[in-house]
Amino acid sequence: MNNNMQVAHKPRFSVAITTPAYQKLINSTIQDPQRAAQFVAAITSAVAVNPALQDCEASSIIAGALLGESMKLSPSPQLGQYYLVPFRQKAKYKDGVMIQPETTKAIFIIGYKGLIQLAIRSRQYRRLNVMEIKAGELKRYDPVFEDFDVQLVEDFDQRQSLPTVGYLAMFEYMNGFRKTLYWTKEKMLAHADHYSKAFSRKAYQDLLDGKIPQKDMWKYSSFWYSDFDAMACKTMLRQLISKWGVMSIDMQTAFEMDNKSADMDDKGEIFTEDLVLDFPELDTGFDEPEETPEAPEHSKRGRKPKESPPPEMESDEGFEKLSLEDL
Repeated sequence: MNNNMQVAHKPRFSVAITTPAYQKLINSTIQDPQRAAQFVAAITSAVAVNPALQDCEASSIIAGALLGESMKLSPSPQLGQYYLVPFRQKAKYKDGVMIQPETTKAIFIIGYKGLIQLAIRSRQYRRLNVMEIKAGELKRYDPVFEDFDVQLVEDFDQRQSLPTVGYLAMFEYMNGFRKTLYWTKEKMLAHADHYSKAFSRKAYQDLLDGKIPQKDMWKYSSFWYSDFDAMACKTMLRQLISKWGVMSIDMQTAFEMDNKSADMDDKGEIFTEDLVLDFPELDTGFDEPEETPEAPEHSKRGRKPKESPPPEMESDEGFEKLSLEDL
C-alpha cells in the first residue's frame, strides 16, 4: 500500500466536491474555468446516477476522474470511454490494533471506446475499428496476408438476434501500414477462461442457459459476464495496439492506469496503487496472466491451477467487491 495514504476516512463526494480545497484543486489542475465547470458537472452527474459510487471516498473519485480528464475522456457511462467502479477494502488489523479502517474507493477502468479515442487523437491512424462478427458475415479471412471479406447483415434487429462467432480488429497508419486481427468466439472464450480470474466459460454458458439461480447472480457481476462482447472488443484492441500499434503518451498512460485505484495524499498530489481483490467478480480484462489470490469457486471450474501470489501481494488481502447490481 502507498505510504502516503491517509488512514482517516475522507469526506464523501457530495460534500467534498463543494469544499474550497477540492474546488481549488480542480481549478488549479484544469486551468480553463469553463472546462473545469464542465468537469465538475460531468463527474457529479456520473456519481449521482451510481448509488454505490456515492459511497466511495471523494478523493479517489476525483483523482480517478482527473486521470480521465488528463486524457480528455468523458466520465459518462453512456459514452463508455472510461469507468469509475467502486470496490471495498476491509479494515486491517495488526496485533489486535486497527491500522487501516474499512474504506470504499474507485477503480479507473478504460473502456474500448476510450482506447479508440486515444488512438485517433495520435493522428497516426487513418483507420481503426473493432467489432463483433455475427454468424454468416465472415466470408473469408487469410491470417498470413491478413485479407478478409465481411458482409454485414444490414437489418439491425436481425443482426442483433444472430449469434456472435468472432471478433475483428484492424488499423491502418497514415503511411499505409495495415494490421488486422481476427479471433473466433471460441478463442476469445478460451482466452477469457485462462487469463481472467473472474471468468469461467462453463459458468458463462450456464448463465446464458438460465441455469443460475437469481440468488447467485451476484457472483457473476464481472464485465465478462455482463457484457462479453464489449470486453472482447477491448481485448482485441489491447492485443492489436500493444503489439503492433503506435502508442501515444496518453495511450501508454491509459494502459498503465487501467485497473488501478487513484487517490490523493495530504498535499493534493495524485498517486496510484495496484489492487488485489479477495472477490474478483469485477475483472477488468487484463490480457496477460497475473499471479493472483484464489478466485471464488465458481470462477475456477475447469481451469488450470495458478501459482500462489508472491508475499508482497498476499499482504494486500482484504478487498471485498461491490456487486454490479449495486451500481
